[in-house]
Amino acid sequence: MIDQRQPSSSTDGVPLPVGPDVGRFLVLAVVFVCAACGLVYELELVALASYLIGDSVTQASVVLSVMVFAMGVGSLLAKRLRCRAAVGFGVLESVLALIGGSSAMVLYAAFAWTGGSRVVLVVFSLAIGVLIGAEIPLLMSLIQRASRRDAEGTVADLFAADYVGALVGGLAFPFLLLPWLGELTGALATGAVNAVAGAVLVLWLFRRDLTPHWRRRLLLLNAAVLALLGLAAVLAGDFEEAARRAVYGDEVRVAVRTEAQEVVLTGPPSGPPDLFLDGRLTVRGRDAHRYHEALVHPVMNGPHARVLVLGGGDGLAAREVLRYRDVRSVTVLGADPGLVDLARTDPGLAGLNGRVYGDPRLEVVQEDPFSRLRLAEPRAYDVIVSDLPDPAAAADTKVYSLEFYGLARRALAPGGRIVVHAGPPGSRPRNFWTVEATLAAAGFATTPYRDRSAPGGDRGFLLAAPDAAPPLSLPEGAPPLRSGLRERLSGAAPAAERTRLSGLEPSTLVRPRYR
Repeated sequence: MIDQRQPSSSTDGVPLPVGPDVGRFLVLAVVFVCAACGLVYELELVALASYLIGDSVTQASVVLSVMVFAMGVGSLLAKRLRCRAAVGFGVLESVLALIGGSSAMVLYAAFAWTGGSRVVLVVFSLAIGVLIGAEIPLLMSLIQRASRRDAEGTVADLFAADYVGALVGGLAFPFLLLPWLGELTGALATGAVNAVAGAVLVLWLFRRDLTPHWRRRLLLLNAAVLALLGLAAVLAGDFEEAARRAVYGDEVRVAVRTEAQEVVLTGPPSGPPDLFLDGRLTVRGRDAHRYHEALVHPVMNGPHARVLVLGGGDGLAAREVLRYRDVRSVTVLGADPGLVDLARTDPGLAGLNGRVYGDPRLEVVQEDPFSRLRLAEPRAYDVIVSDLPDPAAAADTKVYSLEFYGLARRALAPGGRIVVHAGPPGSRPRNFWTVEATLAAAGFATTPYRDRSAPGGDRGFLLAAPDAAPPLSLPEGAPPLRSGLRERLSGAAPAAERTRLSGLEPSTLVRPRYR
């Protein structure tokens, strides 16, 4: 409990160790730091929830809406502490530093060991929001204690420092914290900064407002918080490795965090690796050919000298394309450069893709697919292979939009075709058939087909062309296939049609319809 004998933090209290202007500046500096830390906590939760749960729009909406609501609750609760603002702020910042700094680690632990993290996400969003919302009323009391100026000017200064701090925190998160420290250590470091800022303000500037009893308590509390955050930072590497084993098993061969995603290769050293991207199995080494043969070979039935592969940084789609000797050029566009480097250098993954990145016909363009197609020459490609995550897992659904498919249609030469991996028709039929409706709205005639022998159990594809629906068949002279695709193709289209949903609207940039 807060000591009720503590002196009031009104302007009539014990003088501060500095002048009013310096005291005012120091309070505003702490407002700036706290605002930056608070926004980092929010962005950490959004980023990690999007990675662990998927659907970044939903996760951002949940975190931000819950936090804003909780900030209002925190502001109301803080009214009871304004008469003891120094102690209240000191305790609040210590608790916020501990909860905010550990939030990413706890959320990751919940995902790794229980498989669910939505409840933890909401609980931390509420807790952090309440604590952030309580800051401003207490800081208002402290700045009035430091400097007796007009209330209107004080409010303006406080909010200016708060907003500028939020700007700095928002920019520091993607450009400094994530690249240098990563999500877990970045959150812990932010908590440490938060704790130090609160401690300096209360234990030095407003130390005369505290009883000796409360000075000792706050010193011990801040020391404990900093010790816990420091210990967690030291153990972060071991924790991440243990959590990774809990998610992927004991046979993790490679784990790297690229600028775009977490890439993990698992499996025994002597066998082909399984590839996980952001925790989702993308390639099962022993039967990876099933998915990629189903994706690539039907669309090669026609002119295919110039091929564009969207995504596909693992090189497996390009491997299937380059099995055709009359292919003159393959452009891999928009692939994660970290995944491409791993596919070039890792012996297991390079062996799985046939060391395709050494083929002189292959070019890697690390550019946003939407921007690249806007600038592409008309009729530049005979075939476009969209080897991207399905809309439910994609971080950016603009590559499944009407506008994007319009650009793809312009980039196709006469007789050209596109194939799109559109997710499982069985479990996500609305997303699958929304992609089909979007292709149709862009001027494509489509042939949907489904392959349940591929890794993941159910994969849906859309084969499309601008003029007429292309036949679902293999080209003459197709290379030998290991998956038995030729025999399965006859039932692939009816299997997809059985899941059809009618009357769906196309997805656009301003009206995305995937969920």
